[in-house]
Amino acid sequence: MAALGWLTPRRRSATARSVLAGEAAAEAARKSSLAAEQSAGTEDGAAQDGEPEFPVVGDDRAAAFFDLDNTVMQGAAIFHFGRGLYKRKFFERRELTRFAWQQAWFRLAGVEDPEHMQDARDSALSIVKGHRVSELMSIGEEIYDEYMADRIWPGTRALAQAHLDAGQKVWLVTAAPVETATIIARRLGLTGALGTVAESVDGVYTGRLVGEPLHGPAKAEAVRALAAAEGLDLARCAAYSDSHNDIPMLSLVGHPYAINPDAKLRKHARALDWRLRDYRTGRKAAKVGIPAAAGVGALAGGTAAAVALHRRRR
Repeated sequence: MAALGWLTPRRRSATARSVLAGEAAAEAARKSSLAAEQSAGTEDGAAQDGEPEFPVVGDDRAAAFFDLDNTVMQGAAIFHFGRGLYKRKFFERRELTRFAWQQAWFRLAGVEDPEHMQDARDSALSIVKGHRVSELMSIGEEIYDEYMADRIWPGTRALAQAHLDAGQKVWLVTAAPVETATIIARRLGLTGALGTVAESVDGVYTGRLVGEPLHGPAKAEAVRALAAAEGLDLARCAAYSDSHNDIPMLSLVGHPYAINPDAKLRKHARALDWRLRDYRTGRKAAKVGIPAAAGVGALAGGTAAAVALHRRRR
């Protein structure tokens, strides 16, 4: 995976490294998306100017940006990836125990802990150093099937589909490795992914990052860079996340949504009248003080709910 760094930076404002990480993620996302279009072909939705609904059908200056961990998928992609690497004997049991504890914390607390994410980043970079990018990409496909496919939230998937059905591009934006994120995006039929970019030389990982992990302010910089390159109007775009760490990204767009929100994001979203949606179980939702959303089961039902959610005017 060309990007194995997932960390919660302690500084909150965008820095030169945040900008570098964002621009690198945007460039990698556009290249992978273009390659996918050239190999598989794409069908552009016919523009229908004047459509009053949201998402606006045929609005090619609008797009949607989805956080991955706990927004699109239950748990954190890096921890699922770690399980897959352990199964393939990339590291020892003591490191698996650390991954397991970090994942348990993430699932129970529903928030990202800086020390856990730092530890995961350092472990992952050390594990993949010296391995070929192509090797990790191939393994990533297998790990998706083994550990990630069954953890996609149907409701969030339906929201993404509503944008796709409107002819808009849909991007994942995550601190996970850009290759892992790209695999997930492709499997879900999305446009592409913005993710952390790890340095590689001649197709081999060096164990260093390009800039910093795509987290917090860096995500906002990546979305800003991609929007500029794609000619998007951010005021017409939507963004979805569960974490208060993504408030910079959510604040960039005209249609921000809090999905499975943590306490800080829930408070912020309510103060600004952002839309909220929770796809967790009733027990989990009660724990964080949010009513559970009904109808999390079938994708078809979720799609109807997604369209209804979008069409309720802010």
